[in-house]
Amino acid sequence: MTPYTVVIPTLVRDTLADCLAALAAATGPRPERIVLVDDRPDPTPGPLEHPLGVLGDLRVRTTVVTSGGRGPAAARNAGLREVTTGWAAFLDDDVQVGPHWCAQLVRDLDEASPDTAGVQGVVTVPLPGERRPTDWERGTASLASARWITADMAYRTDALEQVGGFDERFPRAFREDADLALRVLDAGWRIRRGTRTTRHPVRPASRWVSLKQQRGNADDALMRRLHGPGWWDRAVAPRGRIRRHAAITAAGAAALLLAAARRPRAAALAGLGWAAGTAEFARVRIVPGPRTRHEVTTMLVTSVLIPPAATWHRLSGTWRHRAAPVRQEVAP
Repeated sequence: MTPYTVVIPTLVRDTLADCLAALAAATGPRPERIVLVDDRPDPTPGPLEHPLGVLGDLRVRTTVVTSGGRGPAAARNAGLREVTTGWAAFLDDDVQVGPHWCAQLVRDLDEASPDTAGVQGVVTVPLPGERRPTDWERGTASLASARWITADMAYRTDALEQVGGFDERFPRAFREDADLALRVLDAGWRIRRGTRTTRHPVRPASRWVSLKQQRGNADDALMRRLHGPGWWDRAVAPRGRIRRHAAITAAGAAALLLAAARRPRAAALAGLGWAAGTAEFARVRIVPGPRTRHEVTTMLVTSVLIPPAATWHRLSGTWRHRAAPVRQEVAP
């Protein structure tokens, strides 16, 4: 049996108790340790009392460390420093492992070849059956087909040490997993999909969540800096709509500038381009959804705001990371 340690970065959200309860209930060989990394900027022990209480006999194997609110990449590195086993299994604090997860994980690790650095779990996202999913729910459902996501990902600690762990220049739960996987693959390791299953419920979110997610465009700029323009294909990641967003934003800005310059016909043409692009963007988000008044209103408003927000974050990320040092390649 291959020993392993579970590492869970957390902001101590309401989902943490369900995550730990599912882990405690899973059948199979128990983890040697559970490292819970509290990534709140100002952690207080009170909110952790209930989540830790659901662990049962695993409570004595659980260590809590803090990482100062520096994001999930830094939190996972902090947890990794506490790991003494050959494998570290990373979970997000909003997932629920399957009933036989521990047994399935050990089988995945036992079957890993010597050149396999990582084994990814199978993530499922339950969606409502009585209606069409919202834009937020469809976005969460895409995690089920994403590569290398750390919602449920086990890595050899030797491989992580070889490549330097997670890159803490990624401050959000976005692209830090793909960056790590590409560096692991560049070092000559393999990553495969395992058989264990983990459930990732869709957590409640603000109607403005899609607007906030545009900050990830700055992380895409960092990925391009670190891995080159072909990183999308290597990571099998969707390219998104950043080029269309930039075109829509440019058309809108041109319309305003031309109107200020008293060139009404040119301003009208640019404005028509902006309106057409915005309408197309809103349509592709509204049509697959439930089309309720709340959802349609949210899609219309955010479809106006997202293109300039995405463009701004991409440009600012490109500027901010223009001189970011690229990690040295690690020899296989």
